[in-house]
Amino acid sequence: MSRTLTAANEDYLEAIYQLGGADGAVRSVDIAAKLSVSKASVNKAVATLKQAGFVEQPYYGDVTLTKAGATYAASVLERHHVLYHFLLDVLGVEPQVAEDEACQMEHAISDDTLVRLTAHLKEYVQ
Repeated sequence: MSRTLTAANEDYLEAIYQLGGADGAVRSVDIAAKLSVSKASVNKAVATLKQAGFVEQPYYGDVTLTKAGATYAASVLERHHVLYHFLLDVLGVEPQVAEDEACQMEHAISDDTLVRLTAHLKEYVQ
C-alpha cells in the first residue's frame, strides 16, 4: 500500500478505526481523548484526512472512515500488531515498551519488510 500520510495523521486514522471500526461514526472529543490531544488538533487532522478522501464529516458531525480510509487504517493497525507481537513475543520486550515502539515503527516499516516479518513470525509460531 502506498502511504501518503504523515505518521501523526496515520495515528488519527488508526484511532478512528479503533473507536468506530470500518463503519462506525466517532465523535471528535473521543478521538481527542484517545490520542491525548486537543479538539482543535483533531479538527485540523480531520480536515487533512477529509481532503485526502479518508474520512467524511458533515459540518460539526461525527467522523466516519471512507472505504479507502478504513483500508488504510486497517493496514496501519496490522503493522502495529505484527510489530508489537514481534517485540513482545519474540524479543521479550516489556509490554508497554513494545506498545510504544510498535507505534513508532509502524510508520517506517515498508510493506515488503512487513510481509517478510509476518512470514517469519508464522514460521516462528509453528
